[in-house]
Amino acid sequence: MNASHFYNYSFDKLQALNLSADSLHFINTAIWVLILIIAYLLINWLTNKLIIAQIHRIILNSKNQIDDFLIRNKTLNYVGTYVPLIILKVFIPIIFKPFPKTAEVLTTIMNILMLLAFLRIVHSVFKTIKDVLSLRPAFKDKPLNSYLQVVDIILFFIGGSFIFSIITGTDPKSFFISLGTASAILMLVFKDTILGLVASVQVSSNDSIRVGDWIEMTKHGADGDVIEINLNNIKVQNFDKTITTIPTHLLLSEAFRNWRGMQDTGGRRSKKFINIKISSIRFLNEDEINELYKIELLKGFIEQRREEIATYNASRNINTQMPVNGRRMTNVGLFRAYVTQYLRNHPMIRTDMSLMVRQLQPTETGLPLELYMFTDSIVWAEYEGIVSDIFDHLFAAIKYFDLEVFESPASDDIRQFTKK
Repeated sequence: MNASHFYNYSFDKLQALNLSADSLHFINTAIWVLILIIAYLLINWLTNKLIIAQIHRIILNSKNQIDDFLIRNKTLNYVGTYVPLIILKVFIPIIFKPFPKTAEVLTTIMNILMLLAFLRIVHSVFKTIKDVLSLRPAFKDKPLNSYLQVVDIILFFIGGSFIFSIITGTDPKSFFISLGTASAILMLVFKDTILGLVASVQVSSNDSIRVGDWIEMTKHGADGDVIEINLNNIKVQNFDKTITTIPTHLLLSEAFRNWRGMQDTGGRRSKKFINIKISSIRFLNEDEINELYKIELLKGFIEQRREEIATYNASRNINTQMPVNGRRMTNVGLFRAYVTQYLRNHPMIRTDMSLMVRQLQPTETGLPLELYMFTDSIVWAEYEGIVSDIFDHLFAAIKYFDLEVFESPASDDIRQFTKK
């Protein structure tokens, strides 16, 4: 006995009312619609409140983290919504058999609802796959959100084509053929999406940017960590905690700085300099050299340099009575040697990376003495602390070399000068 027999049975019982056939069909259909609604609510309750809820409890009690994503993405809930729709689709043509046009419209609506429910299930499954892959180290910094958005776009077109087919009763192939003729319009409408898709694929394949990278795009006000990469844009959390959104396709057309290399090597570069007042630079006499010889970091350098200078001057019969003849030690030269040795012995400076103290082009503000070095910490606050400690020491030590740091005269300096 199938469902139509139940409908016919109730119709036969209603004939005792001695009403017209149309009225009997209307009453019978109304009764079965009410029964169907009750059955739908009952099946939906049984599916979601009993079966799906029990499965949720089993999953939550398990130690496997993967199945937890099924709950988070509501995959099982969508399945529970889909099952009652099947019951409705089966019974609608039977119940509304006396009203074929209504049955046709309701069947079309049910087909669309079932398709949308199925697409929600597929979307949640792909979202779960994305979440599972994000747990693996190989995919943790990949733009998985971009790939998920591509899947959503594909599902959108597939769902749209089938809905169009269901409503019009045509083959879905004809819909795709019509899309081909409108490709120019689609390219214009989805230009940013297509550019974002191409950029996401190239960014991923070239490994030029990852989630967690520190990037800098001054033009767009971005200077911070990448927190999200999706199909259309990249979100950067700046160091002042503001969020900058950059279109993904701009990564292909504009330059940006990625500090990942610095983060991977574990050393952060510093290029700062001290402006030395040129008038304070001079030759040192032997007593001054002996006084600086007391500095532990300079003993080896002074001994080696004394021997080199003595050998050079003796081999050429240099008249050392005139200071500018031959080779001599200068206060800035010994200070530069001291800074070099100080950095090489500093526990927070990387000696396995580039390290030098060099003179830059003299300017109206003095002789720049640049410290080119790498700290062993890439953490911003720690890095600034290390560099500040080094310069604190050097500013305090420079006076022992009878050198002066250049600084523009302040108002107090001018007033003191005029008083004299």
